[in-house]
Order: sequence, then C-alpha cells, then structure tokens
Amino acid sequence: MHAPAAEDEYHDDVFPFAEAPSDGTGWQAPADLEEHLYELCEADDGYTYLRAIAVTGLYRPVSVADVEPGASERPVLTFDLPDGRRIAQMYTAGLLPRPHPEVVYEFVTLGTLAAELPDDIDLLVVNAATPCQQFYLTTDEERDVWADLHADHYVDGRLHDRIETRRTGAPRSPVLLHGLACGAHLCFANGDAWNTLDWHGAGYNSEVERLAEWWGVHSREDWLGTQERLLDREVSPWYWDFVLGARTSLSKQYGPRVDPELWRQCVEVTIRNRVVESEGPDAPHRPGDDPELDDFVAALRGLVGKIIRYESRFRADELLPPDGHVRTVAAWDIGRASKMARWGRGARYATHAELEAAVERASHEARAAYASWEEFSAGYVLGRCLHFDEEQFGDWYTTVLRAHRELVSDPDSPWLTVPFQ
Repeated sequence: MHAPAAEDEYHDDVFPFAEAPSDGTGWQAPADLEEHLYELCEADDGYTYLRAIAVTGLYRPVSVADVEPGASERPVLTFDLPDGRRIAQMYTAGLLPRPHPEVVYEFVTLGTLAAELPDDIDLLVVNAATPCQQFYLTTDEERDVWADLHADHYVDGRLHDRIETRRTGAPRSPVLLHGLACGAHLCFANGDAWNTLDWHGAGYNSEVERLAEWWGVHSREDWLGTQERLLDREVSPWYWDFVLGARTSLSKQYGPRVDPELWRQCVEVTIRNRVVESEGPDAPHRPGDDPELDDFVAALRGLVGKIIRYESRFRADELLPPDGHVRTVAAWDIGRASKMARWGRGARYATHAELEAAVERASHEARAAYASWEEFSAGYVLGRCLHFDEEQFGDWYTTVLRAHRELVSDPDSPWLTVPFQ
C-alpha cells in the first residue's frame, strides 16, 4: 500500500522542467551526466549522446494507476504533436522531479526501448523541456543503432561503486545533509546520488523489489516498522554492542589496552549476573547449569576474538588509527536507516515528511554515538562484517573498505563537505 499523499505532495513538477539562463552564462546541470549531455547538445552530437545514455539507461514516467496491484500493463506515457505524430518521453536520473502522487518513474535501458517501444510511437525525446533535450526517430534502422549501442556499452552495475553528487536541488538543511551522508556507504555501492530527497532510486519497481527481497518489506506498514527498528538500533543483535560496551567499561578502569581474557571474563560474568538479576538467585546461571546459556556465553567469548581480529585488519588497512578501536556498531543500523528512508520513498511507502523526519533522526543518532565520519565508518564496517563476512575478508569487507577509502579522500565526498559535528 502506498503512503497517503499529503496535500503539499501535489505539485506541478510532474515531469522535469529546466530552463537555460537567458543571460548566456550557461546552464548549471544537476549532475555530471546531464552536464555532458548538455555539451553534446551544444555540439549537435546526437550519436555520442545516444552512446552516453546507452551506458546509463533512462527513466520513463508511468501512471500510478498502472502500477497498482492488479494492473496488467505499464504502458508508455505519450503525447501527440500537432502534426499527429506520437512522442514518448524519457529522462536521465539527475533530472527526475520530486515524486508526485500520480506518476512514478521506471528504469529502462536503450536496448529494451529498441525492442519494446510500441510501433505507434514516432519519436523519442530524452530530457524534454530541459537544456539537454534530444529527439530521435524510432524507425527500425534507428532501433538497430540503439540495440547495438546497448550491446556494446551497457553493463549491469557498471555505475556502482562511485560517489555521485547532485549540483542542484539538494536540501539546504545541515541536519538533512548530515543524515543523508550517513547513508554514503550504500549510496557509493549503488552509484546513487547521496544528497537528494527527490528519490526514485533504481526505478519504482526495482525499489519495491529491493525492499521485498532484502528486507521482507511488502507494504507501508512493513516499511514503517523496519524504519523505526533501524532508527532505534534494534535490527542488529543487541549483544554486539554489549560485548563492545564491556571493553569500554574496562578501559575506563584499566586503560585503553584491555587484556582480551579480562574482556572475555567481564562479558561472561556480566551475562551470568544478569540471569540472576532477572530470574532470581536460584536460576541456573553457573557454568554447567544451563547448556543453552553456556553455548551463548561461549559465542560471546568467541565474539571478543572475532572483534579483535577484525580491528587488527582494520588498523592494517588504515580504516582504524594504529591505536583505534570500535566503540559501537550503531552506524550499521543508522546508515541503513538513512537509506531505508529513501528506499521507502522510492517504493511510495513513505511520505516526503516521513522521509525527512527519518533522515533527521539518523543524523541525531549518529552524532550521539560518534565523533567523526571516520569513527562512524569503522562502526558501520564492523557491523557489516559481523553480519555478512564471517571472517572471510571477502567482498563483504573489501567492497565497503573501498567505499570508506573513497569517502574519506574524494573531494566530492559528503564526508569532506558536511561537518560531522
């Protein structure tokens, strides 16, 4: 079920619209792709323009009525020119407008358009009513060119693992920008613009499928629950931060270099004492009394060693400073909460107000838990590794390590443009 549309979510920007300045100063494109396409339009280079959109793909508007449950088709939105020709409009990602209650945008490749654009459409316009507008005939010969360019240049995931920043349309609120930057690891991984609230993601259907496949989110109610649990830091197992907190407590008494065995003993004693506190002194809590409790204690003692080994690798890879430790993995839930807010908006489970509120809460939670982006990132990476990696130091680690390195060094990174505190 879609989120109920608030009155202020109805606006006139159903389709993109942008004008070049009349003073001849040039157009400030929303992102690098549109800047490139604008230059190609100025040079009247339609073929290179086609090649560029063959790499990136396009977005087509679809009526919400055609994506509701039970809708059998998702027809291409078209309009007729005065001479009777029919035209279809497609857009690049940077030009997509604020989400509108009556229209969504679906991702489509140039190859798919070559094969499936209806025969009764005479023209394709890319980025209509903008300074990088370009028209193409839809003849069989033209479609053959599209198909060839797609085969030569489109690779699924090719534009992942990069920092993408919008030059226009970003929110001005420092808190919103900070909250959006909390999702930078995932934005980098997916090649998404990190600083936009006008979220369409990988297209409406892909956003719905992403939430269903990875999160078990199938409705607005599911999204609301998942979003709240992430912001409350209740998705990650509680005992990760419990074990880290035991070391923090010991370091206040014994200094920063905590003996690993002392750490393990502290974890075990605290857990067994909690059983007594919650269930009474006669509750089975000593070693050998309760096999399930013993297994849990053994797992937590093992977690101490796992964290030590991960942190050692983090220091070797300069993800942590030479004497650094991870105090909390809160960032793993907070970073995902920042993106969950946007994914929910893309799937139309969230209103714009709910998106903003969730992003602001992510910012506040991050600032309460950490003192810098580097510290936030180390917590996020450890959480991801504990969740997925199983000490393999495989793709689950190496890909997020690459994201960390880019995010702390690239001049375009939000972590170098948005102060943490």
